[in-house]
Amino acid sequence: MHPAKVFMGDTGSLLLGGVIVALALYLKMPFILLIIALIPVLETLSVIMQVMYFKKTGNRFFKMAPLHHHFELSGWGENKIVSVFSIITLILCIIGLMVI
Repeated sequence: MHPAKVFMGDTGSLLLGGVIVALALYLKMPFILLIIALIPVLETLSVIMQVMYFKKTGNRFFKMAPLHHHFELSGWGENKIVSVFSIITLILCIIGLMVI
């Protein structure tokens, strides 16, 4: 385990997210966020899916939500999750730049 040395919290993360969305809207490219921010979108959707599925069936769709915890409980190490998610994000950012 690698405990956080600095914890941003809701205030910092909401500010950064808001700035990114504001820039995308200012540049008239809001749909590019779906490409470059696919990991955060999937993390959010995994929580929504887990709650809806649990309310309907009483069972869990993922071992735990958000999605990175599912992979953690599946045996992936923290470093592997961060590395894979970072590589996916890098590839998606390059694809996003090609779309521009």
